[in-house]
Amino acid sequence: MREELTALREQALRDIAGAADLSALEQVRVAVAGRAGTLTKAGEQMRHLAKEERPEIGKLLHEVRTAVTGALDARAAELSAAAEEAELARIDPTLPGRSRPVGSLHPLQHLQRRAVEIFRRMGFALAEGPDIETEWHCFDALNTPADHPARNEQDTFYLPDGRLLRTHTSSVQIRTMECTAPPVRIIAPGAAYRRDEVDATHLAQFTQMEGLYVDEGVTLGDLKGTLEYFFRELFGPDTKVRFRPHFFPFTEPSYEIDVRAAALGGGERWLELAGCGMVDPAVFAQICERRGDKVFDPEKVTGFAFGFGLERLAMILYGVPDIRMFVENDQRFLAQFPS
Repeated sequence: MREELTALREQALRDIAGAADLSALEQVRVAVAGRAGTLTKAGEQMRHLAKEERPEIGKLLHEVRTAVTGALDARAAELSAAAEEAELARIDPTLPGRSRPVGSLHPLQHLQRRAVEIFRRMGFALAEGPDIETEWHCFDALNTPADHPARNEQDTFYLPDGRLLRTHTSSVQIRTMECTAPPVRIIAPGAAYRRDEVDATHLAQFTQMEGLYVDEGVTLGDLKGTLEYFFRELFGPDTKVRFRPHFFPFTEPSYEIDVRAAALGGGERWLELAGCGMVDPAVFAQICERRGDKVFDPEKVTGFAFGFGLERLAMILYGVPDIRMFVENDQRFLAQFPS
């Protein structure tokens, strides 16, 4: 048994030293130390030895196993280092580096950030609210009558419990006034949802940016000055802005905003981009009733509100012919926009 173990060790060490690569070394390891390897079989023969021989042979077996294991680890380290060195030798450090493509913001996010930056310079703060709303926050508090088309199930996504996906971010204005006393000056960008047929100019989900300013002495002049400044900062100092009388349930008087600018197709035509108006006193009355106080007493405070869709704005600004291109995630389309 002693001679067998000695011969086994010498043969194993020769095979390990002669392994040319890691694959060959693994074959040697399996043949010697694997489940059916020669070293394993030698250990199984221990039970057939006489009792007085077992200590000496066991010690020798341990020494052989330690020598073989150490030789395997050392040779593996040598072969790994050699393989790594060979790979490094194939690299030419004088070659120029490979440039990686750099991503950019989605065009809607890019436009939204620009808009937020401009409004923040005018003192507006960001406000958020839930996408799933109650009818009170989305319609009743905004003076929307029960028979208004927007409240129809054919136009709005209702949930089984009576709540709905908000049709505009005006609900954020209501929630802000519920928990904040004047002065209030906020913008509320976010998703809105309507049951529109998806086509080149309509999506069931779109992005709105709405604003609200409430304080003592807020006038129509403040509204016009704010929005004229915003659109001129966004499209250029030569931008023309006009206000056309319109109707919205939650503002009185109300206006549609038309803009003419070189950035919007040469500035030769008026484009309808937003809606706005002075907050209807009925909205303030609803807020006061809800709060149980008079901090939004329409006899003391006034305010204005406005809103516009970012997709429509981006389509005109960037010359995008189909609104669906904003949600298709086509890299060829997205790569055309600045970061």
